[in-house]
Amino acid sequence: MRIAETPLRDCYIVETDVFEDERGYFYEKYNEAKFTALTGLAGHFVQDNVSKSTYGVVRGLHFQKGDCAQAKLVSCLEGRVWDVAVDLRRYSPTFGKWFGVELTPENRRQLYVPRGFGHGFSVLSHSAVFFYKCDNFYNRASEGGILYNDSALDIDWKLPEEDVVLSEKDGVLPLFAEGNF
Repeated sequence: MRIAETPLRDCYIVETDVFEDERGYFYEKYNEAKFTALTGLAGHFVQDNVSKSTYGVVRGLHFQKGDCAQAKLVSCLEGRVWDVAVDLRRYSPTFGKWFGVELTPENRRQLYVPRGFGHGFSVLSHSAVFFYKCDNFYNRASEGGILYNDSALDIDWKLPEEDVVLSEKDGVLPLFAEGNF
């Protein structure tokens, strides 16, 4: 396992060693002891989630507030996604900044998104299966979000605007300036 820093404090790209031969491949997707040793962060996860989406879908930007905040370790099992993390921690030197990375089964990258971040992704392929580990249980009453195309964040979702497909809920999320995080 290797950890690459991103421009956002405490947000990391996680890469794994892959062992391949004529039979196929094997890799350790996650190892709590190695992750903690490399990052200094506790990486104990309690919930795994999977979503399947079609081309153009943007999911996000989502987060959990307060005691229900979640850190996530996200990856793409099928297809291609553009994954985005936004630092929403007011005390952080990278507050209000975003970082994006393409995740695919071929590059086997994962993105660690710490608590206090907004998170979302766009689907760049015909369809995609997205996997994420969470370090806290989901709580509907604690969910929050920011409108994906807020000009204050100026996120490049790697999609033409006319191809974007949103849920009704994601289409009416508040703006970053409202600071409801």
